[in-house]
Amino acid sequence: MPSSSASTTDAAKSSSPSGGVQSLERAFDLLERMADAGGEVGLSELAVSSGLPLPTIHRLMRTLVSCGYVRQQPNRRYALGPRLIRLGESAARLLGTWARPYLARLVEETGETANMALLDGDEIVYVAQVPSKHSMRMFTEVGRRVLPHSTGVGKALLAHTPADEVRSLLARTGMPAATEKTITTPDGFLTALEEVRRLGYAIDDNEQEIGVRCLAVTVPNSPTAAAISISGPAGRVTEAATEKIVPVLQQVAVELSAALASSGPAA
Repeated sequence: MPSSSASTTDAAKSSSPSGGVQSLERAFDLLERMADAGGEVGLSELAVSSGLPLPTIHRLMRTLVSCGYVRQQPNRRYALGPRLIRLGESAARLLGTWARPYLARLVEETGETANMALLDGDEIVYVAQVPSKHSMRMFTEVGRRVLPHSTGVGKALLAHTPADEVRSLLARTGMPAATEKTITTPDGFLTALEEVRRLGYAIDDNEQEIGVRCLAVTVPNSPTAAAISISGPAGRVTEAATEKIVPVLQQVAVELSAALASSGPAA
């Protein structure tokens, strides 16, 4: 029977400095590194990026494979598994639920429809919305998917992505024109992203739908890349209105970020 001192030593080896379970922390770190790498990696790549020994990585990946969160490809590389989809969808719904009080505040202070969106693969997906109280308002239903190049939230979410990655994404999705004002060239879109970085917010000026303007900002330090926006008729979301709306958007984004980082968002 092991001594109490041996048991204490074993427990110390399996726990992390933060008080968590080290193997769990390492497994989730590997999953996030796989996502950052595009969803498929080799063991040697994970070893380089994580600094963990190959035997440790192999043991963790074997466990993740057996649970369905990772799958091993015929080429021996590892890919994120389908079981993660259910977790992601549930988390996205919760994220939208947590965001609703903050979106409601945006509607109260700006008078326009407020949205929250995520970058899911190469597409933008809307996960939450609170409609304006105006009779003339914008409807972007939750669950709707659009391409990033024609949306304010898409610009906000891609503004700090390396140019070569943006070009690769645009090559995969194409750049169809939703309206006559949609940006349809990679160079034009990259120029728009430079403007987003300069201003600190993104604009969709009749690019997704004629007569509609959208203002968007990212949620800083969000656990997954997220953006919030307001959208409304171009006659209401004017240049003058933009000067008043953007500071509100930015403040709400900061508050939402703090709520998501805490144990539970404030209502």
